[in-house]
Amino acid sequence: MSFNPTSSRKHYHLFDDENIDHMYFDISPAGEIDANKYSLYNFTGDPKLEYAEWDSRMDMMGSWFSDMKKSNRFLYERESIDGSKVVSNVIDPETKTVKEMLNFASNDYLNLTQDKRIQAKVIEAIEQYGGGAGGAPLLSGTMSIIRELQEQISSMKAMEASIVYTSGYAANIGTISGLLGHKDIAIYDMFSHASLIDGSKGSNKKFFAHNDPASLEKVLKNVQNKYINKLVVLDGVYSMDGDICNLPEILDVAHYYGAWVLVDEAHATGVIGKNGKGTIDYFGLEGKIDIITGTLSKSVGAVGGFVSASQKLINYLKYSSRSYMFSTSPYLPAVAAALEGLKLIANNQAGQDKLWNNIQYVKARLLSAGFNIGNAETAIFPIIIGDDNKVKEMTYRLHQKGIFVNPVPYPAVPRKLTRVRMTITAGFSEDQLDNALNKIEETAKELSII
Repeated sequence: MSFNPTSSRKHYHLFDDENIDHMYFDISPAGEIDANKYSLYNFTGDPKLEYAEWDSRMDMMGSWFSDMKKSNRFLYERESIDGSKVVSNVIDPETKTVKEMLNFASNDYLNLTQDKRIQAKVIEAIEQYGGGAGGAPLLSGTMSIIRELQEQISSMKAMEASIVYTSGYAANIGTISGLLGHKDIAIYDMFSHASLIDGSKGSNKKFFAHNDPASLEKVLKNVQNKYINKLVVLDGVYSMDGDICNLPEILDVAHYYGAWVLVDEAHATGVIGKNGKGTIDYFGLEGKIDIITGTLSKSVGAVGGFVSASQKLINYLKYSSRSYMFSTSPYLPAVAAALEGLKLIANNQAGQDKLWNNIQYVKARLLSAGFNIGNAETAIFPIIIGDDNKVKEMTYRLHQKGIFVNPVPYPAVPRKLTRVRMTITAGFSEDQLDNALNKIEETAKELSII
């Protein structure tokens, strides 16, 4: 990399024998790559980066982040000193002091990470089992508490069998990669989570328009005689938009063309369906879904992932899913937390009714104020802005006012759909919601968003 301060541009060499041999970036008054002119795509997704040395790639990204930090607009990795609470104590990245904030950035929808009943079970598990399992599940890492958790998941999801992973990401990537060969294909809803899409790396994949059965049918017709096995993949509740999948129609189309269906229940478990059973219960489709995956780190309040399916498929995945087979079993206190969390959810003792009261209250307020919240139906609310700089600025101003929300710029979502993402949990009082919503509306007006 070379830099000529008179040119107001940073210049990086590329090792390409053909047309592209340089990358140039405009710089900000702070002397770094201008964070207002570029997105993360420029430093992680641009094909030109393949011709840059690792050091150059790191320097580009580092300079871009540095520009955000110098203007106090870098609001990732904000550090909490007391966990995921409704009112969290967060270290302010600008002042380095502790700041009390209303937390609308957590996926802990039922606030179970702070539940005393679960904490007691964690302590019991530590006393009985210790911490780590000490081995992979196929070897010495199978514990009675893990089997109990798997049975609890199978019961909730009305499936024959389940296995648990160290994370939801590991469950998704391990399940899909464990199934797909070179003559198979995964067909994704275009809003599917990255952990699902990553499962088909090195294999075949296509996408259909979000929640659109007609689009799925076109894809399935096109691939009908080209692949042996076809897997249609979707989220039960979509993580960026908070909308629910069109499962009945998608399932009918997929099964008509002989495809299996995988539903990721990460943001649905504990939120929708009777007693929080999830998407399949919500639509009354128990026994008709081929594969259910999910996480234990959101409504369940712990960490880990799972896959539920027929006993035959679960037996197969135990030996074909590399993220299961070659990973130590999940941390046992987290297993205990997940087990108790699922029991509380199943018995409607986890605050689901309060969560839905809060969801409905916030949705009505946001719509009446004139915000674009897309098709939000659950605990996730996108405040769609379509301008990366306004997304950063709104997040910063809300941070200054004690409201913790997350910026979602391009390329996490399309440019015209960039947004501030807020999530609702059961623990908020109406006064806290009013406080936050008043500040959100005030800030949006300052920035001419509404």
